[in-house]
Amino acid sequence: MDILGAGLSGLSAAIVLASSGKDVHVHEVRQDSGARFDGDFQGIENWTSERDFFDEMREWGLDPESFKSDPFGIVDLVHPDDVITQPVTDGVAFRVVERGTDDHCIDQGFKRMAIEAGVKIHYGVKVDPSDCDIIAAGPKESSAVAFGEIFETNHPNHVTFQLNDKLAPGAYSYMIIIDGIGLICTCLWRKQRKSSRFLDETIAWYERHYDLDRKPIKRVGGKGDFSIPNKYVSEGRYYVGEAGGLQDFMWGFGMRYAITSGVLAGKSILGELDYEQEVRKRLLPLVKSSATNRFLMNRMGDRGFKAVAKYWMRDQHRTGDGLRFMRLIYKPGILRRMMWPFVRLGMLRKGTTPDGRSYVRMPFRRALKRDDWEPSREAELVALEWKMKQNEGGRTSFQAGD
Repeated sequence: MDILGAGLSGLSAAIVLASSGKDVHVHEVRQDSGARFDGDFQGIENWTSERDFFDEMREWGLDPESFKSDPFGIVDLVHPDDVITQPVTDGVAFRVVERGTDDHCIDQGFKRMAIEAGVKIHYGVKVDPSDCDIIAAGPKESSAVAFGEIFETNHPNHVTFQLNDKLAPGAYSYMIIIDGIGLICTCLWRKQRKSSRFLDETIAWYERHYDLDRKPIKRVGGKGDFSIPNKYVSEGRYYVGEAGGLQDFMWGFGMRYAITSGVLAGKSILGELDYEQEVRKRLLPLVKSSATNRFLMNRMGDRGFKAVAKYWMRDQHRTGDGLRFMRLIYKPGILRRMMWPFVRLGMLRKGTTPDGRSYVRMPFRRALKRDDWEPSREAELVALEWKMKQNEGGRTSFQAGD
């Protein structure tokens, strides 16, 4: 069996297959698993199923102890008017992991599991996708981008999630602090000129509201491509993770979809299930719900974001569980199914992949007039501080636009 891509989805499939005695070869154009990232924090959500995701992983033969993760049941939710509230749950709302090539990163954990299962991984090679059984390549185009700064801090472990249309056009910003290392990130769902100003302004906001004693280390970033193909198995090849369009259109979460789809593809090849049917039953409804939510968010400004935050907290006060709100907005109920034709027509554009598959995808939206603003004095100082850090050797792994 040949797999294209040594990310989470490709390695998940490889582990399932190799554990059942298959001879598995994974081909990766980069020099290592996780090399696409640069030590940035990401979250694995725990709300799209009633089951804890790590319990699912163990059932599939994957070991969540093979990489470092930090669970959170509480988060600071920042409203667009800077009001801070706290959704909280008794369980695990999400887990924070680090992406990259360090030993404790989730990418390296999956690499170790694959090697232990007998998978042969070939790094730094380029192969023809038509020669592979599973396609697990990363994004090719951009529907949204994220820019972040990693820094040292004496602040305790913490997560803040902020809805603010100025700092993060059409989206959100967040701050994650784990063991003295922090990440402040802003996500842009509308294409911008001078996009670095959004990160500078976001950092300035967090510094005003939290005692960080921030010492910049490096700046990171990435892109997300959000699409839905017409089929997940084509000419005998299985498309998993981002290659299969299995991404969260609303918040950008993708690791749970990636791992799940890889496992399902492996089990399908072993004859235990039908991959096309399982994806359409288990994952596609969630992707469509997230796309519908994104369609609504695209039409919101800060007034709409404030309404979302207020409703979230009302549900928290009524039920005592801040996780319930997230589960509710992902349920593929009648209303969302009725909205889907409008979402498809109004937000998605048709296209065809080089191998002939058709899809609909969300293009990078144009900037709005309200995105044109001048940076604050505090943001200008943040930008100057970063230029000084660059002169000292500070790295930028993802270039913001001019």
